Amino acid sequence: MRNVLGALCIKCGAEHQAGDRTCTCPKCGGVLEIVYDYPYIKTVLTREKLAGRRDPGFWRYRELLPVGEDSAPPPLRVGGSPLYRAERLGKILGLKNLYIKDDGLNPTASLKDRASALAVIRARDAGITTLACSSTGNAASSLAGNAASLGFKSFIFVPERAPAGKLTQLLIFGAVVISVQGNYGDAFRLSAGAIEKYGWYNRNAAINPYLSEGKKTVSFEIAEQLDFTVPDYVAVSVGDGCTIAGVWKGFKDLYAIGLTGKLPRLISVQAAGCCPVNRAFESGAPLTPMEENTIADSIAVGVPRNGEKALRAIRESGGMAVNVSDGEILEAMGLLGAAAGVFGEPAGAAATAGLRKAVERGLIPEEALTVSIVTGNGLKDSAGARRAAGEPISIPADMELLVKEFQRRHIRA
Repeated sequence: MRNVLGALCIKCGAEHQAGDRTCTCPKCGGVLEIVYDYPYIKTVLTREKLAGRRDPGFWRYRELLPVGEDSAPPPLRVGGSPLYRAERLGKILGLKNLYIKDDGLNPTASLKDRASALAVIRARDAGITTLACSSTGNAASSLAGNAASLGFKSFIFVPERAPAGKLTQLLIFGAVVISVQGNYGDAFRLSAGAIEKYGWYNRNAAINPYLSEGKKTVSFEIAEQLDFTVPDYVAVSVGDGCTIAGVWKGFKDLYAIGLTGKLPRLISVQAAGCCPVNRAFESGAPLTPMEENTIADSIAVGVPRNGEKALRAIRESGGMAVNVSDGEILEAMGLLGAAAGVFGEPAGAAATAGLRKAVERGLIPEEALTVSIVTGNGLKDSAGARRAAGEPISIPADMELLVKEFQRRHIRA
């Protein structure tokens, strides 16, 4: 990989080669970060070159990905999700320049397809055809779908609370699904043991440094879709910490090669019932475990294994942490749908809930260019969506009763 210099441990600073099996620092066990040759990349990736590429997916940024020059793209089109100007929603929230990045329109309906697509590419190029991960749902379905597209086998470990819709996706994609009787931490530990025992490719984003390299492409797209104008604020829902770390890495990459001239401030949004990263950020204390008490299953991670990268992203960006209740998440789901036409799952809508709260607290200027990332589609969790939407009107086929029901509910026909 001409564009990659190596892997740097964010804990002890040790430098390592970027090998196929290298996930954590061999010296201290810390999380690694992929280091690029930015001077070289500047010579081969320009705005003009990007403008001439027809592929709308994440592969258009391959010079900033840890893949070989001859590596073939993945079969599924990952990335290229729309960025909507959300004027009606912005008026409700008190923002004049609000955009929604709808990453629920990826192949398996979540942002995590970006990580899994890169995982299967690296596994394929290393001659490995079996991959595994633990997940609360989205990482699992994205791995299963992307692995299936290449004819690879996947083993998925999920906590017993995983929503039925996500389990269905896994089974449809032909994955071997292990529902672990316990929480996400239990599923993670069992998957780690099985990966070590059987030699599978490790797709666990919490420790595999290459996966945030896939997730960072959402930032590339946001910048390019805004004609390389960098937002003032980007709101991100946070669980394990890999996504917000990837978002920050993406904007830093663009800045480092001169495609942009500034960096955004990040808004880390967690559910109040499970907010270990935000709690550590606000207190300055070390990360400590929490219960996983929230409807937003995709960010219900009580022991975030990429927490240090997440904290660094918030701090370096001059960002903020916002915790939201399940009730506020459900309200945001309704707002996204009714005012922007975007259907987000609870974790996907959490960023918008946090953005709303930050505006109410006076933390974001009305004129600020702001992006909220919707990380997953609402069909992933139909039970959560039903709680947000409420029940339909149920009456006999009688016009008089219909009129009365409209009057009773103050519905304007």
